Amino acid sequence: MKKSKDWIKALFFALITVVVIKAFLFEVFTIPSSSMEKTLIPGDLIVVNKLNYGVRSPITPLTFPLTHKTLPFTEIKSFSDIIQFPYYRFFSDSVKRYDIVVFNYPYETELPIDHRSFYIKRCIGLPGDTLFIINKQININGTETKDLENIQFNYELLTSSPVSEKVLDELEISEGTQIGKENSWELTMTKSSFEKLKKMEIVTSIHKIEVKPFAFADYIFPYHPNYQWNIDYFGPVFIPKMGSTVKLDSNNIHLYRRIIEVYEENKLEETQFGFKINGIETNTYQFKMNYYFMMGDNRHNSSDSRFWGFLPENHIIGKAQIILFSSNNKGINWSRVLKKIQ
Repeated sequence: MKKSKDWIKALFFALITVVVIKAFLFEVFTIPSSSMEKTLIPGDLIVVNKLNYGVRSPITPLTFPLTHKTLPFTEIKSFSDIIQFPYYRFFSDSVKRYDIVVFNYPYETELPIDHRSFYIKRCIGLPGDTLFIINKQININGTETKDLENIQFNYELLTSSPVSEKVLDELEISEGTQIGKENSWELTMTKSSFEKLKKMEIVTSIHKIEVKPFAFADYIFPYHPNYQWNIDYFGPVFIPKMGSTVKLDSNNIHLYRRIIEVYEENKLEETQFGFKINGIETNTYQFKMNYYFMMGDNRHNSSDSRFWGFLPENHIIGKAQIILFSSNNKGINWSRVLKKIQ
């Protein structure tokens, strides 16, 4: 009997330890999509450091331990939102440019912040930055940034014969397909893979897929024809910083409406004279939080800030730090095990 009690106590304290570690220190995530290739690939099991930017206090305390949205093997909600605490971060520290960040997806407003889906992207724009993308090239505060080594884009190529699986494996090209006529392909690759592929005898032409400037894409933030933006041409846009003030007008309200109404919970009205915020006439707004602009390293295949806008600081979970384990349909990818994420 005593041994049984000892086992129960040991299991209880082990569970408490795991819950505390998961809630405040570290968490393990599996990469589900290709949006961060080739930095992170599907099948990578990564460790996320929740201490790096400070510990976010629990927002929804009435949650079944070690669950996220639903109870295991059910569709039953694993939390109660009757009680929700305001956002607070202990020992807060800022996100650095190019950090790879895990966060809650900000558009799932039907869920409490800490129960929204997990996303992972690279931080490109910081609070107070002005960001501009011109033909895929990112410009921050008037200075062009240098593309990182693992950045990928989509390329179109014509070949004299089919591209074999062996060639694709050697070049680490895992996305793409044959399109249109015979031996016409659209493939996703890094600059390094492009340089190797274009030298092969079977390649008759190869070029990066281009999107025309001022080609309005209605699925690109802020989804308004006043902003003729697309995946390769975006901005300029000011990324809100806590305490900074913008002058509101009928044009830029499309950029900041969601922040004012949803993320910072104000009542916004448009009047013949301008705007009312919480019943007060005004033509300016001062931001209460910091915001970030996030992008995937797989630039043509990533749902990021170009699609859904600014990331509020209260959605940030932590920094992706190390690949703990990696596997694919061919088995364990030993070259990625315990690899530091950069």
